[in-house]
Amino acid sequence: MPDRLHLPARHRRVLEALLREHLPDVEVWAYGSRVNGLGHDGSDLDLVLRGPGLEDIPADQLLDFEEAVRESTIPFLVEARDWARLPQRFHRAIEREYVVVLVGGDPAVSGDDVEQQGDRGARKRES
Repeated sequence: MPDRLHLPARHRRVLEALLREHLPDVEVWAYGSRVNGLGHDGSDLDLVLRGPGLEDIPADQLLDFEEAVRESTIPFLVEARDWARLPQRFHRAIEREYVVVLVGGDPAVSGDDVEQQGDRGARKRES
Protein backbone atom coordinates (compact mmCIF):
# COMPACT_ATOMS: atom_id res chain seq x y z
CA MET A 1 0.00 0.00 0.00
CA PRO A 2 1.40 3.44 -0.83
CA ASP A 3 2.15 5.91 1.93
CA ARG A 4 -1.11 7.72 2.70
CA LEU A 5 0.58 10.83 4.12
CA HIS A 6 0.79 13.36 1.31
CA LEU A 7 4.05 15.03 2.32
CA PRO A 8 7.17 15.45 0.17
CA ALA A 9 10.09 13.36 1.44
CA ARG A 10 12.32 16.40 2.02
CA HIS A 11 9.73 17.98 4.33
CA ARG A 12 9.09 14.69 6.06
CA ARG A 13 12.81 14.30 6.83
CA VAL A 14 12.92 17.80 8.35
CA LEU A 15 9.76 17.17 10.36
CA GLU A 16 10.99 13.83 11.70
CA ALA A 17 14.34 15.36 12.70
CA LEU A 18 12.55 18.16 14.59
CA LEU A 19 10.25 15.68 16.30
CA ARG A 20 13.19 13.49 17.40
CA GLU A 21 15.02 16.56 18.70
CA HIS A 22 12.16 18.24 20.57
CA LEU A 23 9.74 15.40 21.36
CA PRO A 24 11.88 12.25 21.48
CA ASP A 25 9.49 10.01 23.44
CA VAL A 26 6.31 10.99 21.62
CA GLU A 27 4.25 8.94 19.17
CA VAL A 28 3.11 11.20 16.32
CA TRP A 29 0.05 10.72 14.15
CA ALA A 30 -0.95 12.79 11.13
CA TYR A 31 -4.63 13.26 10.33
CA GLY A 32 -6.80 15.58 8.28
CA SER A 33 -6.55 16.58 4.64
CA ARG A 34 -2.97 15.33 4.07
CA VAL A 35 -4.17 11.87 5.10
CA ASN A 36 -7.68 11.71 3.69
CA GLY A 37 -6.69 12.82 0.19
CA LEU A 38 -8.44 16.20 0.27
CA GLY A 39 -5.24 18.21 0.76
CA HIS A 40 -3.01 20.05 -1.69
CA ASP A 41 0.61 21.26 -1.64
CA GLY A 42 -0.27 24.26 0.55
CA SER A 43 -2.52 22.39 3.00
CA ASP A 44 -1.59 22.49 6.65
CA LEU A 45 -0.32 19.34 8.33
CA ASP A 46 -2.37 18.24 11.31
CA LEU A 47 -0.43 16.26 13.91
CA VAL A 48 -1.50 14.72 17.18
CA LEU A 49 1.24 14.07 19.73
CA ARG A 50 0.78 11.11 22.06
CA GLY A 51 3.10 11.37 25.03
CA PRO A 52 4.36 8.45 27.12
CA GLY A 53 1.43 6.91 28.97
CA LEU A 54 -0.81 9.34 27.05
CA GLU A 55 0.04 11.95 29.69
CA ASP A 56 0.25 15.70 28.98
CA ILE A 57 3.35 16.75 27.08
CA PRO A 58 5.14 19.58 28.92
CA ALA A 59 4.13 22.96 27.48
CA ASP A 60 7.73 24.11 27.07
CA GLN A 61 8.49 21.08 24.86
CA LEU A 62 5.45 21.83 22.69
CA LEU A 63 6.42 25.48 22.35
CA ASP A 64 10.02 24.62 21.46
CA PHE A 65 8.82 22.20 18.77
CA GLU A 66 6.34 24.71 17.32
CA GLU A 67 9.03 27.39 17.18
CA ALA A 68 11.50 25.02 15.51
CA VAL A 69 8.90 24.12 12.86
CA ARG A 70 8.19 27.81 12.17
CA GLU A 71 11.93 28.44 11.72
CA SER A 72 12.43 25.37 9.51
CA THR A 73 12.25 25.01 5.74
CA ILE A 74 8.77 23.46 5.92
CA PRO A 75 6.71 25.86 3.76
CA PHE A 76 3.24 25.19 5.21
CA LEU A 77 1.54 25.41 8.59
CA VAL A 78 2.06 22.48 10.95
CA GLU A 79 -0.65 22.21 13.62
CA ALA A 80 0.47 20.01 16.51
CA ARG A 81 -2.00 19.04 19.24
CA ASP A 82 -1.41 17.14 22.47
CA TRP A 83 -3.63 14.04 22.55
CA ALA A 84 -4.01 14.31 26.33
CA ARG A 85 -5.50 17.80 26.03
CA LEU A 86 -8.02 16.98 23.29
CA PRO A 87 -11.66 16.12 23.99
CA GLN A 88 -12.71 12.48 23.56
CA ARG A 89 -14.80 13.34 20.49
CA PHE A 90 -11.61 14.52 18.76
CA HIS A 91 -9.92 11.24 19.71
CA ARG A 92 -12.69 9.27 18.03
CA ALA A 93 -12.57 11.40 14.88
CA ILE A 94 -8.77 11.14 14.59
CA GLU A 95 -8.78 7.39 15.26
CA ARG A 96 -10.97 6.84 12.20
CA GLU A 97 -8.24 7.98 9.78
CA TYR A 98 -4.63 8.72 10.64
CA VAL A 99 -1.08 7.82 9.68
CA VAL A 100 1.66 7.08 12.18
CA VAL A 101 4.54 9.46 11.44
CA LEU A 102 6.95 8.55 14.23
CA VAL A 103 6.93 6.22 17.22
CA GLY A 104 8.91 7.44 20.20
CA GLY A 105 11.41 9.24 18.01
CA ASP A 106 12.58 5.95 16.51
CA PRO A 107 13.38 6.47 12.84
CA ALA A 108 13.34 2.68 12.32
CA VAL A 109 9.56 2.74 12.53
CA SER A 110 8.83 6.13 11.05
CA GLY A 111 7.34 7.19 7.78
CA ASP A 112 7.77 4.66 5.01
CA ASP A 113 8.19 1.73 7.44
CA VAL A 114 4.73 2.05 8.97
CA GLU A 115 1.39 1.44 7.31
CA GLN A 116 -1.66 2.79 9.07
CA GLN A 117 -5.35 2.23 8.49
CA GLY A 118 -7.00 4.23 11.27
CA ASP A 119 -9.07 1.90 13.46
CA ARG A 120 -7.17 -1.19 12.30
CA GLY A 121 -3.96 0.02 13.99
CA ALA A 122 -0.36 0.33 12.87
CA ARG A 123 1.57 -2.62 11.64
CA LYS A 124 5.04 -3.08 10.24
CA ARG A 125 4.89 -3.15 6.45
CA GLU A 126 6.06 -6.47 5.05
CA SER A 127 8.77 -6.43 2.38
